[in-house]
Amino acid sequence: MSFRKYFTKQSIKDLLKEAKSSHQLERTLGPIQLVLLGLGAIVGAGIFVFAGSAAALHAGPAVVFSFVLGALACACAGLCYAELASMIPISGGAYTFAYAALGEIFAWIVAGMMMLICLFGAAAVAGGWSGYLVSLFADYGIHIPAQFCHNSGQVITLADGSIVHGVCNIPSLFIIMLITFILHRGTEASAMINAVIVAVKMIALSMFIVIGIFYINPENWVPFIPENTGKFGEFGLSGIIGGASMVLIAFAGFDVVATAAQETRDPQRNLPIGILGSLAISTIVYAMIAAVLTGIVKYDMLNVPQPVALAIETMHLPWFSKVIKVSAVIGLTSVMLALMYAAIRVFFTITNDGLLPKKLSKLNSRTHTPYYLTFGVGMTVALLTAVLPTSVLGQMSSFGIAATFATACLSTIVLRRTNPEIKREFKCPLSPIIPLCGIALFGSLMVVSLLNIYVYIALWLTFILSIYFGYSQHHSLLLNKKAKKK
Repeated sequence: MSFRKYFTKQSIKDLLKEAKSSHQLERTLGPIQLVLLGLGAIVGAGIFVFAGSAAALHAGPAVVFSFVLGALACACAGLCYAELASMIPISGGAYTFAYAALGEIFAWIVAGMMMLICLFGAAAVAGGWSGYLVSLFADYGIHIPAQFCHNSGQVITLADGSIVHGVCNIPSLFIIMLITFILHRGTEASAMINAVIVAVKMIALSMFIVIGIFYINPENWVPFIPENTGKFGEFGLSGIIGGASMVLIAFAGFDVVATAAQETRDPQRNLPIGILGSLAISTIVYAMIAAVLTGIVKYDMLNVPQPVALAIETMHLPWFSKVIKVSAVIGLTSVMLALMYAAIRVFFTITNDGLLPKKLSKLNSRTHTPYYLTFGVGMTVALLTAVLPTSVLGQMSSFGIAATFATACLSTIVLRRTNPEIKREFKCPLSPIIPLCGIALFGSLMVVSLLNIYVYIALWLTFILSIYFGYSQHHSLLLNKKAKKK
């Protein structure tokens, strides 16, 4: 059979017919609502969990610049997402965009990268959630043995200098099981509850900045850019890129703004405001927190799942420590819920295209949720958090983000050439310059990630491609439809 079949594309006209067959959305969102929507989706695990590891392993105090670099890359991708979402206003995100622009094999790979974001990201957040919860329990005299709150095989040095090995991260397993049950029950988080959670996170982080300024030791910022170890991505200027590759997950969620194109008033004007505004505000907050964090605690001590809590313990403010830990536990719970829900949604879309068995998307007759997919996602996330350290999970998720967003930038360029006649509510300015800048920035972040986790990435790509060539290509509805026409 022809090798060209793997590059068969979904017809945009068919996708638009699918979009029109659904109810028309009312345009009610203005710039302020879009900025708040973006902040709600962005602020989460990146700063509570990964800022410390990025500083300790890659950038030192210069992790501030890592956040800025990550935001610049995401701004390029955000403008591309806005154009694509206004052009193809249906669910599926980057998977659907790649299917229309690049072909089925690329869409499948992008789906695999999106699973890195959702599955590995949720597992990484679960590790951070566990760290904050264990620390919070300790404040009340409840101590969970170290071997039961770290992943299997992890070497842990206790306060007395003794060494133990992790057996199982019980708190992580508990929260994953709880979220899986909630998703199976079909509970929908209301906008009001989400707004309260976002407010709690933003207030707590703002308090950390204001109070933490008075506990900064400037000596902890020296050297601000530590000398490179001789390995690319480990400190020095390249370490800033390495840090950006890890904290990229901090900006995951801005694409939610882009997908609201059909519900936005004057999208040509308001979408850029929503995307760039939410990215700018979150970047300023992140950079300030990173500066305070590395000013309070020496950067080489920050490779822990709960860096903000560690900094507050150094400040010796027990009451504030509890505030931060409670807000982190609440906020990270919502992040895990969103990531696991997104994974189920992407899998559901893939099964509808025939690339995975349709039986997986079978709905529960009472809750109307795809229970095979729901419990499958829960079990996968539980397994990942049990066997892989948080830093590796975070880097895997960030690699997925970089690959997905780079593909969105490439799809923008391709569709401008192949489908110039399709109406776009929003057009990415300075195209193809901005998409190309996005591809270059995300490409560099992917290279840095590969230097650290290339074995894991190779195993993941081998796994997803074996599924495609072993099952998906033979059951693809699009390929079978093309074959029948011939």
